[in-house]
Amino acid sequence: MREKHQLIVSLTSPYARKARIAAQLKNLDFEMIVDVPWNDDTGVITLNPLGKVPVWLTPAGEAIYDSRVIVEFLETLAEPELLPDNPLGRIKVKQLEALADGIMDASLCIFAERKKRPNELQYQGWIDRQFEKIHRGLAKLVTLLGDKPYFFGDTLSVADIAVASALGYIGLRFSEDFCWQDQYPELAHFYDALMERPSFKETVPVL
Repeated sequence: MREKHQLIVSLTSPYARKARIAAQLKNLDFEMIVDVPWNDDTGVITLNPLGKVPVWLTPAGEAIYDSRVIVEFLETLAEPELLPDNPLGRIKVKQLEALADGIMDASLCIFAERKKRPNELQYQGWIDRQFEKIHRGLAKLVTLLGDKPYFFGDTLSVADIAVASALGYIGLRFSEDFCWQDQYPELAHFYDALMERPSFKETVPVL
């Protein structure tokens, strides 16, 4: 049996960042282990059959995945609460999280197409379609945020963590394609405010 919880991550993964932020906000004692699923020697496939990070390992050895499930599990371990108790409020926050995760999904599709597929096999139409998803998602987030500091209620929630994780990943991968801070200044203001928190500042994705 392990002495403490472990979190298996990639330092570029926006999904892993979401779990890292949630765990830090809850002041959980955990060991972070870096494992890159793209590498041939990855060990994450022994923990998650899909070969994806993050994976949360309990002291008893139970592997919990994916990021949405991990965050729900962390809710059972410590405060502050990042999901509303009210069922309808919870659905709203989870839908916002799903939108942010969808933006991450589209971003990962572009990364895989550009970096993992031979140049002669890359399909620009597919890349363009994913960028359209990203821009529609960001525009919707601007509308949903309005002039509020948080996406739901008056406190930080999983919705805010997921959106920040998506924005950070876009900045990491697509700085040459577009500056999201210039195109979506409302989201830039939101992100900058969250970056004043150590849990967000210390988990910025790095190559």
